[in-house]
Amino acid sequence: MDTFIPISQPSIGEKELAYVSDAVRSGWVSSLGPYIESFERKFAAFCGSRFALTASNGTTALHLALLAAGIEAGDEVIVPDLTFIATANAAAYIGARPVLVDIDVETLCISPAAIERAITPKTRAIVPVHLYGHPADMDPINAIAEKHGLVVIEDAAEAHGAEYRGRRVGTLGKCAVFSFYGNKVITSGEGGMITTDDEALYTKAKRLRDHAMSPDKRYWHEEIGYNYRMTNLQAALGVAQLERIDAFMAQRRDVVGWYREALAHRRRNVYCMVCVEVEGMGDAGRQHLMGELRKRGVDSRPYFYPISDMPMYGSADTPVAHRVSHSGINLPSFTDLTREQVLHICAQLEAVLPADAAR
Repeated sequence: MDTFIPISQPSIGEKELAYVSDAVRSGWVSSLGPYIESFERKFAAFCGSRFALTASNGTTALHLALLAAGIEAGDEVIVPDLTFIATANAAAYIGARPVLVDIDVETLCISPAAIERAITPKTRAIVPVHLYGHPADMDPINAIAEKHGLVVIEDAAEAHGAEYRGRRVGTLGKCAVFSFYGNKVITSGEGGMITTDDEALYTKAKRLRDHAMSPDKRYWHEEIGYNYRMTNLQAALGVAQLERIDAFMAQRRDVVGWYREALAHRRRNVYCMVCVEVEGMGDAGRQHLMGELRKRGVDSRPYFYPISDMPMYGSADTPVAHRVSHSGINLPSFTDLTREQVLHICAQLEAVLPADAAR
């Protein structure tokens, strides 16, 4: 197989081309237009929430969600140490302090026990991340939040359509945020969404997203707002993708099934990204492994580095996050992967790994 297999690529078809072309021809190419309303309404229905609000990307959606939930400078926001850095950055934009805690070794998501240990009088929110598409253990997280009067904001950037005990993510906290970057289950190129049942939070987030302009007096602003809006062109792409999401999720389940079959003796798979943990190789060994895969035409990427390793966020006692972070790689897992490609990827992985080097 000579073709290079990327870590991810979107599935773009005739429906996407038709909707985006329609948006272009309509002249509604900026942040107003019918596709924005359609995307919000259909995504809310998909998640089972009362409201959905588009944003320019997942990070700005999280920033808006934190602001609309009342998080202020000096507050503490508990986040997992193993996640994309945007989860911590969004809190830091406000002047809040991200408190980095450890993860569960099986799910790679935030540990409820670690949350409980990290709570102080300054704690105001918990942001569980459904990492690589696997839902965090939300029942104990919500119980902890209720006990201490904290806000729960789901970071569901990678978890479109994932379910926890029969409920879709996006409805498991006060609000949730999603990303529609090109490597996600569905994409709008760039884009984000907030889902919530809380009308006051939705209304405040919408106002802040639109420069905090008064709804009654055009070009009048009584607080600092942001230009975090999605365009009608992006929403057109998002609507087309959302109308295909059931097929996308079914295809991704097939992809994961093929990986499980081929790597049954050495795998840890979740839903958005396929994950393999390479034991005992260290970061340099992992980089070498990914380089060898690339020579064989297979793209891969490392797990996120712990946020507490970044110079602006300092240290944290998170041994699980540090151990798995330096041993994990993601393999290609996009919707249109074929069984033949998955078997090829697994064969190349087996060829470059020592027999006992991964699980």
